[in-house]
Amino acid sequence: MEKQTLALHSGYDSLSGYGTMAVPIYFNTAYNFGTADMAADRFTLKDLGYIYSRLSNPTTDVFQKRLAALEGGSAAVATSSGQAAVFATMANLVKSGDTILMSDKVYGGTVTLLTSSLANFGVKTKVFDAENTNELESLIDDTTKAILFETLSNPQISIADVDSIVSIANKYDIVTVADNTVLSPALYNPIKDGVDVVIHSASKYISGQGLSIAGAVVSSPKLNEKLKNNSRYPLYNEPDETYHGLVYSDFTDSFDIFSLRLVFRVLRDFGMTISPFNSFQLIQGLETLDLRMEKHSKNALEVAEFLANHPKVKSVTYPGLKNSKGNKIAKEKFKDGLSSGLLCFEVENYDIAKEISDKTKIFSVVVNIGDSKSIITHPASTTHSQLSQSELKTAGISSGLIRLSVGLESAKDLIADLKQALD
Repeated sequence: MEKQTLALHSGYDSLSGYGTMAVPIYFNTAYNFGTADMAADRFTLKDLGYIYSRLSNPTTDVFQKRLAALEGGSAAVATSSGQAAVFATMANLVKSGDTILMSDKVYGGTVTLLTSSLANFGVKTKVFDAENTNELESLIDDTTKAILFETLSNPQISIADVDSIVSIANKYDIVTVADNTVLSPALYNPIKDGVDVVIHSASKYISGQGLSIAGAVVSSPKLNEKLKNNSRYPLYNEPDETYHGLVYSDFTDSFDIFSLRLVFRVLRDFGMTISPFNSFQLIQGLETLDLRMEKHSKNALEVAEFLANHPKVKSVTYPGLKNSKGNKIAKEKFKDGLSSGLLCFEVENYDIAKEISDKTKIFSVVVNIGDSKSIITHPASTTHSQLSQSELKTAGISSGLIRLSVGLESAKDLIADLKQALD
């Protein structure tokens, strides 16, 4: 089936239960096992039925199945936030003494999580250039367990060289992790290009209206094969003593073992569980995602073309622009060449950037993206303010950089708003 159909029907049978067309909200914590034997079987994973909503929930299951279908994945696990999705993924792959390779162009919170917080747990992070991967292979050693990048980075709007990253990772049997938040499954599916794990801040385009904080982790149908008998990943090939010596790789014929372990070890122990109500709202978001991403992208292109011709704008970065260095890749890989609603432009300095932000009337000064309403952000003073000057430079974020999340308003009105703010 096509994505538009999957987004409306996948993962739910409206003839089940009471026959409701809308997916019901199962707003509960616990489940009745019926018998002590059934309870015991579920706690030892002999039966994978519901145990507790920290681990699984019927409403969340529908969202997970629907997102997995849209991404072309084997399974998906929802989390309480996008940041939780990043942490859960890494916690499912690495242990003390291991190394993560991280793109130089990722969300500032991802940078601090991997380079600072995970460092406190004995995990090392090395940085590579996701656009030019010439030095990536030299960073790999026996401790390397994950290569993380954003398909279209926030806020630099840089397109990763996915094919090269995947090729190098596969050469060494290393798991690739792509954050696909900005493009969403409506515009691009990294799994089709060989990526092993796709993560999302579902709070953004998937939610669509800034209503729910949430994240998601989607695993490739080929990930079982990469993990099984791979000496890099003892977490999957050695006994889990918390489940009486269960070995996850023994279940590759029956389950997606990455998501199985993520639920029964990571969610169980760390508890970054999504609310069933948020899962319900995200299901509604998925139903209109395809339509919204087309409108976001077309609006953003019109805005980018206006900015590219304004005398006070030093540069504009948006893959949809014909002269953009990412335009060729966007046309080859993204649906209809659409490039999402995120763009950035640079003005002379820090003070001018903040002044422009303050003068907009339709664009709201908000540190979020993917909302139906347009947003303006000055990364150097907000989302990336925790980074040092050298880290900002490495990340490609200048003091005069402004990020726009172009919404669903009239493009004509948005351009008029920016014109008066710039003038």
